[in-house]
Amino acid sequence: MTEDFYDVLGVSRDADEDEIKRAYRTKASEYHPDVSDDPDAEEKFKKVKKAKEVLTDEEKRQAYDQMGHERFEQAEKRGGFDGGAGAQGNPFGGGGAGGFGDIFEQFFGGGGGRGGNRPRQGQDLRTSLQLDLEEAFEGVEREFTVTRPTRCSDCDGAGHPPDADERTCPNCEGRGQTTQVQQTPFGRMQQTSTCRQCEGEGTLYSETCSTCGGDGQVRREATLSVDIPAGIRDGQTLRMEGEGAPGPNRGPNGDLLIEMSVADHPDFDRDGDDLHYQHPISFPQATFGDTVEIPTLDGTVEMDVPAGTQSGETFRLQGKGMPRLRRRGRGDLFVQVQVVTPENLNNEQREALEQFAEAGGEEVDVNEGFFERIKSSF
Repeated sequence: MTEDFYDVLGVSRDADEDEIKRAYRTKASEYHPDVSDDPDAEEKFKKVKKAKEVLTDEEKRQAYDQMGHERFEQAEKRGGFDGGAGAQGNPFGGGGAGGFGDIFEQFFGGGGGRGGNRPRQGQDLRTSLQLDLEEAFEGVEREFTVTRPTRCSDCDGAGHPPDADERTCPNCEGRGQTTQVQQTPFGRMQQTSTCRQCEGEGTLYSETCSTCGGDGQVRREATLSVDIPAGIRDGQTLRMEGEGAPGPNRGPNGDLLIEMSVADHPDFDRDGDDLHYQHPISFPQATFGDTVEIPTLDGTVEMDVPAGTQSGETFRLQGKGMPRLRRRGRGDLFVQVQVVTPENLNNEQREALEQFAEAGGEEVDVNEGFFERIKSSF
């Protein structure tokens, strides 16, 4: 896979931001490691994500165009292009605008920066996001706000002021662990556990942080942005790396996991990558055949209804369903026609149908062009 960001996304060097974002969603659907079978998908996805971040940032793109790929990468490693969209995460992790409240309450409070001397990764957080079928079809970039645990900025997650006096914990003698020995019928049993007095740190402090109360974490409202790939399915779990709870002892953050929920559509039923639609047709259309317009999620298409079509027959429109996540192309649209029985007939229509019924379906002796007039009048 080429390194040049334009080639990575498959766009021209004069592509506008909308083109770049559309190309990114397509590539993200293809290469995201949660959905791709490509053994190199994770590395390819990282390149696609980086390309999008640079080319949708006006300042970075201008520098990239002037410097070229290699010099730009070198400058960025030296810290020459700070900022960017690091909080955006990957396209398989999003949330819904509003309605989150304190959904992360269960993960907050107690233990931030405690419980052992070794930095550990924070817990993963979970939430859900609802999309409508059109958003799942197109792919969408969503911005959302959540309240989540965040490392306290006043104490940097330590739980105490930087200038607090410290002393060795007398209970564990600075080890952070205590050992209990019990005599059992099987001999002496030794059990080691985290020191309760210092909570595993081995050190006690003269005061706690007034902002976080010693937890090392505070709840903060965060606004995140995520790209949802086209073709996402109901029930799939998406991931935003590093957007979960902060890790104990200044360890790395966990991830934010989002279960996607795709709402029912008033017209289309979804079955995997396929869509199903019911279309009404009149009695003359079923009898004589016709060309009808069928709605799809990206515009209307024409479909031929052959003469003699029965109510309930299903027609398949290839490639008019949902985008496929794991491979190229789209599913199909299955159209079931329903013949609608007319409720109000004029005299001419009623007379023709009565003659047809009396003849038992055989040829009816009517004037030339009569059925054509009946057909157009229904």
